[in-house]
Amino acid sequence: MAQHPWLRLLAAIALLSLLTAPAAGVAGSYIPEVDYLKVPPGQSLTAEQALYSNQWQRLDDSSPNFGYIRDTVWLKISAGAPETVDLLEVQYPQLDHLEFFLFRNGQQLRHQVTGDRVPFSQRPVRDRHFLFPIEQTSDADYDILLKVETQGAMQVPLELWNSREFYETSSVEAQIHAVYYGILITVIFFNLFIFSVLREPVYLVYVLSTLCYLLLIASLNGTTFQMLWPAYPSIQNQAMLLVVPLAVVCTLQFSRLFLKLKQTAPAWDRLVRFAIWVNLLVAAYTFMTDYSIGSRLTVALAIPSCLLLTILGPYQWYRGNPQAVFYTIAWGALTLGSAATGANKYGLLPNNFLTAYSMQIGSALEAILLTLALAARLYQERQDKVVAREAELKAMAARRAAELRLMDHALHNPVTGFPNRSSFEMTLNDLMTRAAEHRYGVVVIRLNNLDSVTKTLGHRNSDRILELASKHYNAAIKDLPGVLPVEQTDAHTYFLAALDPQTFAFVVNADQAEAAPRAVISMLEVLRFPIDYLGMQIPMEVRLGVAIFPEHGKDANTLIRRAIIAEGSERAAERGLAYYKPSRDSFSADRLTMVSELRQALITNQLSLYLQPKMSLATDNIVGMEALIRWPEKQDSVRPDEIIELAEQTGLIKPLTRWVLEQALIMRSQLLEQGRDLGISINISPNNLREPDFPMFVQKLMSSYKGVQGGITFEVTETSMMQDPANSLRTLQSLNATGIPVSIDDFGSGYSSLSYIKQLPASEVKIDRSLVTDLATQSEDRVIVQTTIDMCHSLGYQVVAEGVEDEVTATILRSMGCDMIQGFMLTPPLPFGDALAWLGAIDTQRRVTG
Repeated sequence: MAQHPWLRLLAAIALLSLLTAPAAGVAGSYIPEVDYLKVPPGQSLTAEQALYSNQWQRLDDSSPNFGYIRDTVWLKISAGAPETVDLLEVQYPQLDHLEFFLFRNGQQLRHQVTGDRVPFSQRPVRDRHFLFPIEQTSDADYDILLKVETQGAMQVPLELWNSREFYETSSVEAQIHAVYYGILITVIFFNLFIFSVLREPVYLVYVLSTLCYLLLIASLNGTTFQMLWPAYPSIQNQAMLLVVPLAVVCTLQFSRLFLKLKQTAPAWDRLVRFAIWVNLLVAAYTFMTDYSIGSRLTVALAIPSCLLLTILGPYQWYRGNPQAVFYTIAWGALTLGSAATGANKYGLLPNNFLTAYSMQIGSALEAILLTLALAARLYQERQDKVVAREAELKAMAARRAAELRLMDHALHNPVTGFPNRSSFEMTLNDLMTRAAEHRYGVVVIRLNNLDSVTKTLGHRNSDRILELASKHYNAAIKDLPGVLPVEQTDAHTYFLAALDPQTFAFVVNADQAEAAPRAVISMLEVLRFPIDYLGMQIPMEVRLGVAIFPEHGKDANTLIRRAIIAEGSERAAERGLAYYKPSRDSFSADRLTMVSELRQALITNQLSLYLQPKMSLATDNIVGMEALIRWPEKQDSVRPDEIIELAEQTGLIKPLTRWVLEQALIMRSQLLEQGRDLGISINISPNNLREPDFPMFVQKLMSSYKGVQGGITFEVTETSMMQDPANSLRTLQSLNATGIPVSIDDFGSGYSSLSYIKQLPASEVKIDRSLVTDLATQSEDRVIVQTTIDMCHSLGYQVVAEGVEDEVTATILRSMGCDMIQGFMLTPPLPFGDALAWLGAIDTQRRVTG
């Protein structure tokens, strides 16, 4: 991969050479013969006077380049080949004033004025170079006059083009410049990233230096004027004056830091600092002088400054600085490129490939070489630091070996060397005793795949990975607001403790940590980084649990236990972090008691099924009922969703679902006996869908009841199906094959895949109550519900709206085409007997009103 910038650069150079070589032999473009006429300042000519003047001289070079002059220059070109040539290109974008005259048979046909002192929008063709369209016919003679005035370098490289050929060539050249810009931008962001990690000024200064060179080249090419400030030519001209001295200043400062001149060569350091101040003064002076003087001064000062930089490299190389090798080659290339560009501006060198693109080539080579040099420097410094650190640790170990050995055995984990559980509990209890007025968070970090890592790599490697992970986590949490040290020594500050081989813990001031949620999120992201070991990236599947003092416990043992319970919760599995919730603690004494009571309630038939009707909006008839579980004896203390959650956590969901299904079949049979052919829907847990014998049990149970075929519908939530989509789909298809309808419950409450849902053998979709409750007041909800209804109908589903509590909502749903509704507008869930009475009352009311 390291060779790719070189290959891209060489390809760019080769293509640029083709684009900038004389093109006389290329169909569609050629460099014309040019006559020139100089008019001293203070004199002026009209276009007609210039055309018929006898002072014209033939230009010896292929490209006009007069250096820094204040004369007005007229250029005359005889346009030929009218069938192919229709565009004149001036390839130097830093010209203050350009006037284009087109004459046909001696008569002026067109006159256009442009330059880099007027907004970019006034150019005849919006291109970084100056382009002038030429309309020709074969029955006339055409002459082109260009009037050029500029305070900068008077160079006017010209080329006549066929417009189609020009735009094809220009496109290729733009791609090549993009490669060059891409190289520099890559270098900038790479070193900016290193600076953000190491905070060493040398990398930031190098970023600024490379950025200045990037802006310089883009300004010389006219790209900045076109892309950044097309409406502000004054900014473009001032930027041209500023970017050269600023690039030199940043480069000089980089050289001071990179070569460490202050320590290795104080005299050279003073000379470089003097050059920096001179360039800064010149940069300031450009605001007070005209463009001509400013541009000459900046270029004149840049050349000796670059020569100074070039001399520094060999000198430091001679003094034994290994980094000076890269530096010498890099700045040699840049200096040659800059010197060639400067000489070209003064008219000392003609326009050709090397002079036109010398600075691009030099700066690209310099950027790549110095990036390699910085990488080598970083590696060497890192190696030096590692060696120094190892030497320091060995010296400390020699002095305090016996003492540390005893302390490590008593209070430290033998693998990681971090404080162990005993040390952590002592620190935590002491903290709660001394400052009981504060809230503290006990956070456990568990590595959930350490067993698989051990089985794959062995215990020795696993221990090493665990040691690296502990250091990584300790470093990650040290900047967390409110984090408190577990142990502090002369050499280390431990924020982390090792509770067991897979679990760590630390303590924070809860109020400070909760006030900085972004820092907590950032810490979580760092903790999830894989561990780099022997060239492998080892993910550790980190999960965190939090318990708060004094809300969740007032002693260390309780707080640690409850933090571990939080870490093992489903919320921690989904988000990576979870707080302890007493209601979700299946290991608390109250929870264990409730588990026992729920198991007994199942055995003694203390649970009950309530029914909530579904009404068709088309006929206003009751078309079905949903069976909802209740615990009458604990109606006030235990919510229905807590019953399901407790059953799923403790494995009671299997017998509970079987009990619900049997009770629903009994109710269905009783409804049929009373002449009411109403289907009953029951909710199925995702745990049931993972039971291998569940489909067989359902088929066997339903075969023992007559007339229930198609009368029992299984409702499954969209989020539960996505937990194990393959097994869920397989089970539901098996049940559907036996004639059991499927309904998708709580649609819209979670995240699911439509491509998966449309595979389900479902016939009904129930829109979640969260989308229905505010339907009358929230226009956004109406759009979502309408879209959902239309989509479900197009997929062949019946649509049921849950949570309908008033007639207004029902009317809106009816207008949307919803098939059925369910909610308190009809009735709350009722015991079976009350539900029958309610159905009878509905029948009586209809007979009376009918």
